[in-house]
Amino acid sequence: MSGVVVAQTASEVVERSDIQFQPLNPARGDASPQAGVLWGDIKKDIPSGALIVFADGFSSPPHIHNITYRAVVISGAVHNDDPDAESMWMGPGSFWTQPAGETHITAAAEGSKGTAFLEILEGPYLVQPSEEAFDNGERPVNVDARNIVWLDSSDVTWFGQSGASTSTDGPEMAFLWGSSQDNQKNGTILKLPTGSTGELYGNGSWLRAVVIQGPANHQQTGESGLKILESGSYFGLKDGAVHKVTCKAKTECLIYVSTKGRYSFIQI
Repeated sequence: MSGVVVAQTASEVVERSDIQFQPLNPARGDASPQAGVLWGDIKKDIPSGALIVFADGFSSPPHIHNITYRAVVISGAVHNDDPDAESMWMGPGSFWTQPAGETHITAAAEGSKGTAFLEILEGPYLVQPSEEAFDNGERPVNVDARNIVWLDSSDVTWFGQSGASTSTDGPEMAFLWGSSQDNQKNGTILKLPTGSTGELYGNGSWLRAVVIQGPANHQQTGESGLKILESGSYFGLKDGAVHKVTCKAKTECLIYVSTKGRYSFIQI
């Protein structure tokens, strides 16, 4: 598969409806997964994030990647594992990592339009034959959404609290990878109860956020524009920026957050 880049505007908000998709492998025609870049350029050696939409019943041949990637399922059911492993269908909110050089297959269940968010910290993103497999020392991780461990502000004191005392209906977060120490890259999922509103602070670090389960209303402080972000939409924070987010989902909102160090979500 070849890399894909989609031109981005200067805006740091990308709505799902505005994302342009191109085939990862044009030679496979309609059977190829479709890629829509949210930030970066997966053809270059820079951090990038993209949506991947799989054809119904898609299954790849065994292959490797030249770089490690991390992914979160947005819709449908996706399987990513060793070619000989039994299918483990991961639903929305599930997380996996694919180490560079590790032979694997990726598949999407029939009857469910599988969509995932994919993040790389370096590039370019290439697909190579399994004959070129190598061991980079990392091991793959598959975490079903039902096995994710959620923490609130009583567990993670720097995460954020509302003006009132901590309650059971406040925001929660789950650590997925990396370290929250200063200047260390990491990925987490932020869970917001339906109807809740809060302010997301990058704490001096540029931050990237992808709506995994929405919709969520989004507004940058100091600006009048309000956007409704469906699942698969993206917004980013520059240094010092504050973003107001309201969960409009029927149950709860899930937002993947990629940043350096720590961030805060203060419920208001």
